[in-house]
Amino acid sequence: MDVNTLRAVVTVASLCVFVGIVLWAYSGKRKADFAEAANAPFEQD
Repeated sequence: MDVNTLRAVVTVASLCVFVGIVLWAYSGKRKADFAEAANAPFEQD
């Protein structure tokens, strides 16, 4: 395996990981958790 093939494989793997993280972050299951975290600084003790 030459260096250019390795670079291509790493680039495609990185893109897949990035897309996976984006899909995870914008999934409907996580919306409530993120909304709660976003409002945490405004809650009074």
